[in-house]
Amino acid sequence: MPKKTLSERARAFLEERRYAVLATINEDGSPQTSVMWYKLDGDTIVMNTKAGRVKHRNMVRDPRISLCFEEGEIYLAINGSVEMIDDPQIAQRDIYLLALRYNGEETARRQMADQFSKEHRVTLHLRCEHIIEDLSE
Repeated sequence: MPKKTLSERARAFLEERRYAVLATINEDGSPQTSVMWYKLDGDTIVMNTKAGRVKHRNMVRDPRISLCFEEGEIYLAINGSVEMIDDPQIAQRDIYLLALRYNGEETARRQMADQFSKEHRVTLHLRCEHIIEDLSE
C-alpha cells in the first residue's frame, strides 16, 4: 500500500547525495526518463530543468511524473503531479543550489557563469504524496 508521508528513514535516504530518475509521459504515451539532481525541501522534491527539453514539454502537456531513487536493491518511488515554477529568479537560485549540492561551490559558480545563467530554467516541485519504499537492507 503506497504511503502519503515520508518516513524518517526515507528522509535520511533522500538527504544523501544521490540521483533521481524522472519518468514523464511522451505524447504517444510511452515513458521518457531522465537522471535528475534534486533536493528535499520539507515534503517537496525540488528539481530544475532547462525549458524546452523533452521532459519539460512532456510535463507541460501532462504533469504526472514518477521519481525513483535507488541504491542497490533498496529504493524509494514517488509519483504525483509536478508543479512548474517558471520564474527566472527562483529557477536560477534553485539550479545554483542544486549545482552546489552536487558539485561544490567552485564548480557551481563556474556552471552558473558559463551555462545556467544563459538558459531559461524552470523549477519543478513534486510533493511527496504517493510513496512506495523498500529501504530495508
